[in-house]
Amino acid sequence: MEGSVNRRTFAKTLLAGLGATGLLEGTASVARATAAPRQNSPGKQLRIGCTALVWNVFPRSPEPLETAVRDMSELGYKGFETFGEVIEDWDKKGALEKLIAQYRIPLISAYSTLDVINPAARKDEIARIVRWGGILKKYNAGFMVIAVGGANRKEYDFKAHRTNIVASLNDYGKAMADIGLGSGLHQHTGTPIETRDEVYAVMEAVDTRVFKFAPDVGQLQKGGADAAQVIKDFASITVHMHLKDFVNGPHMGGYSPLGIGTVDLKSILETMEQANPKANIMHELDGSRNMPYTARQTAEISKWYLQRLGYMLGNS
Repeated sequence: MEGSVNRRTFAKTLLAGLGATGLLEGTASVARATAAPRQNSPGKQLRIGCTALVWNVFPRSPEPLETAVRDMSELGYKGFETFGEVIEDWDKKGALEKLIAQYRIPLISAYSTLDVINPAARKDEIARIVRWGGILKKYNAGFMVIAVGGANRKEYDFKAHRTNIVASLNDYGKAMADIGLGSGLHQHTGTPIETRDEVYAVMEAVDTRVFKFAPDVGQLQKGGADAAQVIKDFASITVHMHLKDFVNGPHMGGYSPLGIGTVDLKSILETMEQANPKANIMHELDGSRNMPYTARQTAEISKWYLQRLGYMLGNS
């Protein structure tokens, strides 16, 4: 199929294409990622979906969603996620139901970036996610990913904002619980919750009856944490995840297709299999200029790696 990449070509060009720091030491990981897949292992229960980010689906550019959903479906991913603004745009056009039906892949979740610094913004933020939550429920999706915005890290004092952050997240979680949806924290570099200590301070303080953990493991690694250890520490409340690898290279925000970088993905997935095999696991990768691969190729490469771990994503 046009846009696909075969394992032999990938094995020869990946290191040069990514140009990532330290990747020469990861040749064994590359070989594992590109080896022929095996059948689904009996003990694997997690269903792995994908977000539309690497296809450049953003609130201001919702149009590529169909290409993203088509590719995910053809590659065998088990569900999709995109921004709340994007599902609202497609729903208003009357096109989201047709998209889901045509490609036979369910909508799992929506991504929102909310202000947790300014208490005056909270009412409007709640109204926004409740509106998006109604669209999620309409299409039998069940989770709102809550990322946090509103911080200039150069001038930021986490301790000064911690009380407002926790209160905001509790209110957002309760608003979602009140309409029958789950929600959780998606920590992110360059935001009010970036470092390991910030993550722990927040997740040890929020009301986990209504608000859970929905981490991005690549962002955790990039932020200086041991992502696998963080997941172990919060496994009981981790119900949603962006599965991402990190190589600290010049492309894709320093991230890479799965199995190439420094994130201990195998340990993370094993932890989730034991602690919460019904969790939403959504593969994600950032896009960038001068991408060494197409969006579909990155998703296909990651699929090969997941197959090597025993996850069968479709038949291709």
